[in-house]
Amino acid sequence: MPTLRSHVVIDAPPDAVWKLVSDTANIADWFPAMRSSSGDDSRRKVVLQDGSTLDEAVVSSDANMRRYQYRVVGGDLPVEHHLGTIDVIELDAGRSIVVYGTEIEPPDIAEAFDAAISEAVSGLPHHFHDNRR
Repeated sequence: MPTLRSHVVIDAPPDAVWKLVSDTANIADWFPAMRSSSGDDSRRKVVLQDGSTLDEAVVSSDANMRRYQYRVVGGDLPVEHHLGTIDVIELDAGRSIVVYGTEIEPPDIAEAFDAAISEAVSGLPHHFHDNRR
């Protein structure tokens, strides 16, 4: 099973980063491959830029550990198994690292997921620089 991982260091405190990445309903705000998103504390629906949908279940949202996990459980893509994990870790003096790991089956869709996740993670710092202006 393919396992993917992306990470980025952000010049923002971990609680601020956690607030953004753990907002279930609004992942499309920082994930460019998504056109829109909606949901609540247990479920989320995303519409990708090409119009495909993904139905996701929240596995855990642990504010103490700053760990968010979710699974794709339905939608238009042929996902057989998926577990996404986003960890926000405090570095020092108001800096954080975000580590986004994903397990996914089948392998032929892993490349597309990897590209989308890498783009989203690498863009996260811009959400905090823009907010400081």
